[in-house]
Amino acid sequence: MAVTLEKPVSDRVSIELDESGVAQVRLTRAEKMNALDPEMFTAIIEAGSYLYRLEGLRAVVLSGEGRAFCAGLDTASFTRTPSPDEPELTERTYGNANKFQQVAMTWRKLPVPVVAALHGVCFGGGLQIASGADIRIAHPETRMAIMELKWGLVPDMGGYALWRGLVRDDVLRELIYTNREFNGEEAQGFGLATHVDTNPLARATEIATEIANRNPHAIRAAKRLQASMMERDTDAILLEESIEQHGIMRTANQVEAVMAGMQKRKPKFADV
Repeated sequence: MAVTLEKPVSDRVSIELDESGVAQVRLTRAEKMNALDPEMFTAIIEAGSYLYRLEGLRAVVLSGEGRAFCAGLDTASFTRTPSPDEPELTERTYGNANKFQQVAMTWRKLPVPVVAALHGVCFGGGLQIASGADIRIAHPETRMAIMELKWGLVPDMGGYALWRGLVRDDVLRELIYTNREFNGEEAQGFGLATHVDTNPLARATEIATEIANRNPHAIRAAKRLQASMMERDTDAILLEESIEQHGIMRTANQVEAVMAGMQKRKPKFADV
């Protein structure tokens, strides 16, 4: 007997399933360039959980409304010392991941292919979320960066697990160590974008629709096999990320220093 799932209701993420089985998933915090606040983290995880159990799903297109895919962490929402009741980063609250890793890993964990359409900006956590997709279509002028070292942190939203096999090791090291900005065309050369297109959403939808017309059992099996080939020891990598970040954040006065730095360098969304 089929179970009817209740679609999660949020002003942060929307989901629409078409007749071919392609789900259009959009980040909908356009006024903040889809920056990640606590509500956005929750909404993305809930969307992933819903899609995981959704019958008839064959492919997903992930995009952002407005001027950007995702501007990364909304630093204004996190400039406070974590509550003692919040789980430690090292706790595995979502299978092999913590909450912050799950917003990126949920797309890789879905049983169907995910195609991300990138435009505007795709910074920090936004790039990690995009990296969770199977395929990424970027506008050639998309602004991208691995941002965490700017705040004195390490990338800790699943990036190290997701970038394996995508980016040459020395290139990835440079992008992480310097947090330098690059565009969509450069991202394709690095391996962080599959294709560049001036209409990434249309191209992503075209690819997802083509996938949806394939044998759905074979597509799901192929994704499982791809994960088996590329993601061995993911649990250890995710935990190591968290241990490193936990050590940084628990260093004396480090929390206050990081938060102060975020507040000082808080981006003005109108300027990016």
